[in-house]
Amino acid sequence: MRLLIMGPPGAGKGTQATKIAEFFGIAHISTGDLFRANLSEGTALGLEAKKYMDAGEYVPDSVTNDMVRDRLTHADAQAGFLLDGYPRTVAQVAELDEMLGDETLDKVLVLTADTDEVVGRLLNRAHKQGRADDTEEVIRRRLEVYEEQTAPLIDLYSSRGILVSVDGLGSIDEVAGRIHAVLNA
Repeated sequence: MRLLIMGPPGAGKGTQATKIAEFFGIAHISTGDLFRANLSEGTALGLEAKKYMDAGEYVPDSVTNDMVRDRLTHADAQAGFLLDGYPRTVAQVAELDEMLGDETLDKVLVLTADTDEVVGRLLNRAHKQGRADDTEEVIRRRLEVYEEQTAPLIDLYSSRGILVSVDGLGSIDEVAGRIHAVLNA
């Protein structure tokens, strides 16, 4: 199974992606995790990504595309995967289509959530985890960037007939139940 999970920052994508990947026995490929791993290792890619992440901007497509292309070649992704945080732009969709060739995505899952709710979630996470990239100003900018650059993908994947939308508000188990219902339909 080849899946993509989308939604605004703070909608619960990471939490739900982990549960989905475990349930279906597929690789969870999170660009956020890939970026953080490169940051902690001090790689050139990580340092480049950090400049954009700290400002609440997306990492340039060229850096992200190369990272994802490499990750999709790993053995654990051959049986299936769940992309989390990629693609984020129409240009990245075209790049992903090229990477996948004839093996297209099976489903694109969009988590929806109220803006004030996700701002609150992310501020709470920032406090608990000491995440410097989650100030209110940066969070609101990330939400603006999502609307400008990523929201158009919803129409694109809808036109392909593979988009499913799920309310991302509620308990983790409630949201997971809604996700499993649409993925198993």
